[in-house]
Amino acid sequence: MKKESNYTIKQISSVETYIVRHPVLREGRPIEDCAFDNDDLETTLHFGLYTNNDLVGVATFLLNNNQLFSETIQYQLRGMGVLKSHQGFGYGDSLLQYGEQQIKLKDGALIWFNAREIAIGFYEKNNFQIIGDSFEIKGVGKHYVMYKKL
Repeated sequence: MKKESNYTIKQISSVETYIVRHPVLREGRPIEDCAFDNDDLETTLHFGLYTNNDLVGVATFLLNNNQLFSETIQYQLRGMGVLKSHQGFGYGDSLLQYGEQQIKLKDGALIWFNAREIAIGFYEKNNFQIIGDSFEIKGVGKHYVMYKKL
């Protein structure tokens, strides 16, 4: 399968993200586990990537400062995922770049997140860096804090 050239990215609701969050990030767990803290704040941004009108990728950006960084306006990336059937075609890159553009429009200076160990290569390819040591998130696995100054 090749990447569809006619994809669209748009802002969506938190509940709309569940169709991707559940199979990619919360497989085998209750659908309620797809609800994240602060999902429905006015400052939280959810983006969906669609191919042929099907939602195949999501990313959430929360206005949330991490004390590891000095930037005034920071966004935390959460719930980033692309359906397995659509991975490897650049959709994650496109979704991440779109999110970065939207954060810049809101004067965001930095994006940070807790990256799963298996996703580090993807984020490094998109110019994110690790800070600090690994840590465990119960029920999910080993993570690293990663960030990118905008």
